[in-house]
Amino acid sequence: MRSFLHILINTAVANLTTSYLWFALTFWVYLETENVMATGIIGGAFMLLIALFSMVFGTIVDQHRKKIVFVFSAAVTAVMFTLAGLLYLWLPTERILDIDGWEFWLFCIVILLGAIVEQMRGIALSTTVTLLIPVERHANANGLVGTVQGLAFIVTSVFSGLSIGLLGMGWTLVISIALVVLTMLHLVTISIPEDKPQADPEVSGGKTAHLRLGFTTVMAIPGLLALIIFSMFNNLIGGIYMALMDPYGLTVMSVEAWGITFGLASTGFIVGGALVAKFGLGRNPIRTLLILVACMGFLGAVFTVREWVWLYIAGIWLYMCLIPACEAAEQTVIQKVVPFRRQGRVFGFAQMMEASAAPITAFLVAPLAQYLIIPFMKSAEGDAAFGWLVGQGQARGIALIFLVGGLVMILAALLAMTTGQYRKLSAIFLSDEPTPAAEAS
Repeated sequence: MRSFLHILINTAVANLTTSYLWFALTFWVYLETENVMATGIIGGAFMLLIALFSMVFGTIVDQHRKKIVFVFSAAVTAVMFTLAGLLYLWLPTERILDIDGWEFWLFCIVILLGAIVEQMRGIALSTTVTLLIPVERHANANGLVGTVQGLAFIVTSVFSGLSIGLLGMGWTLVISIALVVLTMLHLVTISIPEDKPQADPEVSGGKTAHLRLGFTTVMAIPGLLALIIFSMFNNLIGGIYMALMDPYGLTVMSVEAWGITFGLASTGFIVGGALVAKFGLGRNPIRTLLILVACMGFLGAVFTVREWVWLYIAGIWLYMCLIPACEAAEQTVIQKVVPFRRQGRVFGFAQMMEASAAPITAFLVAPLAQYLIIPFMKSAEGDAAFGWLVGQGQARGIALIFLVGGLVMILAALLAMTTGQYRKLSAIFLSDEPTPAAEAS
């Protein structure tokens, strides 16, 4: 447990540092160029590359000792961030901020690569829970993971803006480099008891065979693919709220009030993760997941049904309380039903599927809201059709999208509970017998 806590805190600092620099870059670029397309491309590229590299990262995690993976990831991130710092010193600022020039994209890509490689640590951390924590405490440990991730989320949203506003991009890079190097040095002192990973007997062939093993393992366990697809769909619907939450908040309150509100509401991450760490997820985390998703759908449907600030704040806080439990439930199931030597690949496959949902939301929902739903709800026709349901106000178009998205989440969760895949995966999780994937190997 001591080693796990050291790894958990170290990874939390690394995640905080990466997010801190990444958000700072986005803020800096927008403030200096006022170019929404540039920041949109940066954000979309980040999620797209996570989806593309997740399976590769999972394979690396399975094939090497976890400490080596942690140190390797920290070292690559440190090198990339240091290179970004040198580029900032070497290139004139006006050339870096010229989005038509190669200097801008080189600077962004170097930071992007450092941030992407750091994502490998998240996969390694999930497998470390299996390695270091007894199976009956997996849910609690996953709750701790959610707690520190929530803390990093809150701190990042505050510190990135303050750093760019008060210190500038140069000192922000210095702080990021220093923190990444410190986490790397700390990793060297942590002991993770683990045998050298053995070659998987089912793998014969080159790199492609190793990558395929994540997919074939998921397919060998009844219901596991359905769980991952459900989580992907949940991310797709949940991404609607993340894409439109800021515009809604900035419409119904001042920017200062919204910044404080979002920071306070984000404490729900910590509360939710702490509750999971204390009480676990119940006997069947899959059932718990589906119930919580239905609750999230209800919150998402009603928290903007009227333009009341208190309702919006309470809804966001409760919604964020449930997110760590949903993530912990999926991780707990994978840790139980997937053999340890393949968990990195499966977590990578799940991350690939779930990360791919975010760009879909960004590229489809935002234009649909901007050019169709919002103008419609501002018209007399839209008010007559749905005003009785979502009330009147400037943000009724977004409220209607939230309502529909929430109802879809509820329906999806209830339907999932009736499927044979849900019953099969639940039976495998609750059984002490080897999983189909373990038997196959």
